[in-house]
Amino acid sequence: MSPVLDIAPSRSATEVRNLKLEAQRNSTSTGVYYNARLDPSNYMEGPLSCNPATRLRQMLARPGIITAPGICDGISARCAVEAGFECLYQSGAATTASRLGQPDLAIATLNDFVEAAEMVCGLEPTVPVIADADTGFGGPANIARTVTRYARAGVAGLHIEDQVQTKRCGHLLGKQVVSREEFVTRIRAAVLARDQIPGGSDFVIIGRTDSAQVLGMDEAIIRLKLASDAGADVCFIEGVKTKELLERTVSELAPKPVLVNVISGGLTPSFTSKEAESMGAKIIIFSLVSCVPMLHAVRAAMKSLRETGTDFSSAQGMGPKEFFAVMGLHDVVSLDSKAGGKAFVSI
Repeated sequence: MSPVLDIAPSRSATEVRNLKLEAQRNSTSTGVYYNARLDPSNYMEGPLSCNPATRLRQMLARPGIITAPGICDGISARCAVEAGFECLYQSGAATTASRLGQPDLAIATLNDFVEAAEMVCGLEPTVPVIADADTGFGGPANIARTVTRYARAGVAGLHIEDQVQTKRCGHLLGKQVVSREEFVTRIRAAVLARDQIPGGSDFVIIGRTDSAQVLGMDEAIIRLKLASDAGADVCFIEGVKTKELLERTVSELAPKPVLVNVISGGLTPSFTSKEAESMGAKIIIFSLVSCVPMLHAVRAAMKSLRETGTDFSSAQGMGPKEFFAVMGLHDVVSLDSKAGGKAFVSI
């Protein structure tokens, strides 16, 4: 994959230093989180890093929207990379469906999510993966553990939301949210855990609120501002219902990057990446773009097999070797050969 090398207009070293000093003073006087090392100005120039978290921060600091397709397993991750996407989204709903065959109703555990992330992040280690972390899987200590385990798995960033522990998909009705104070505690715990990772981690913390459908947009924006003040690097407005409301969110949270989630048939209109970018969003995710089409395709294949007694038509001419090629066959064969192995001389 070719890296994006967009570079924002340069500021002088003095301007950058003064901006950082001003932000540090504001942080000290207001209690708003500020970490000079993680200032976006540090990520504006130079080639994209091989470290996925650093790479994500560079993409956030530079022009252009980040489009992250939702992946649910190794096949969908391989297909997303093959298509040229430079950031992936590990959807909680898709992961729960693919690993457990269950709906997105807080059934999957931390272990389910981390095991899925380890596999996905190992396929293309430089490609940033943003992962759903639901409510953080418990109190502050649990949330800190979640951040640490996600970071160790190779995830570039995660989002934590303000739903109650028995959460549900953000595009279902009947959601309940915790208090502002508990939500901020979750974000603060995640930030503290990130900052305690030895060596200085670039791991990205995303604060998500599901309160718009429960308590209204005013409350949702207040919560995102509080999350930002607590150290969230990106703000995620779930279930925003109109273009005007998304634009309002972006305006009121500026310059903090805003993430929007699009699910066909969900609460949010089917914005395209270009439309979301024109509204000021910095990240757009398509949570179910892999697993819903997969469901249709597998249903059709099973129906065809049942009716015809063969999988010939559903295979569309793809044999095992062609299938394995998408799964990285040539990389494995090449590695074996370079190492002096002879196991795959003939494939």
